[in-house]
Amino acid sequence: MAGISDSAHQASREVRAVVGRLRRRLREVAADGELTPSQVSVLTRVAKGEAATAAALAVLEGVRPQSVASTIAALEAKGLIARAPDPEDGRRSIITLTDAGREQDRGNREAREAWLARELQQRMTEEERRTVIAAMALLERLARP
Repeated sequence: MAGISDSAHQASREVRAVVGRLRRRLREVAADGELTPSQVSVLTRVAKGEAATAAALAVLEGVRPQSVASTIAALEAKGLIARAPDPEDGRRSIITLTDAGREQDRGNREAREAWLARELQQRMTEEERRTVIAAMALLERLARP
């Protein structure tokens, strides 16, 4: 693309690659063996309020509605989510977390945070961690609309 520096292209590639790998690793850490990565992802999205219907979850997850339906069914069978009829459209269901689902999500978040804090402590110096903090502030500017 004309007008975009080589450093911007390189930074773009590197940020996307590292964020993707870090995301996958954090998902692995959150999955305690009981849930698949897809189930953890759907549970997290429902907990964050990103989606409350199967169709919306399918779009966010980038999968077919049939795939997310099986993930939802598995989470419901484990007692982590509940479905209720949508008051505005009886053909749809609204998906919410159960108390057990909220506890599972909280445990997942705590596991991810603990893992990342340990890794930052063990693998980086204090100066490197401060650099990471400064870099996150810069990347946050990109995330804002």
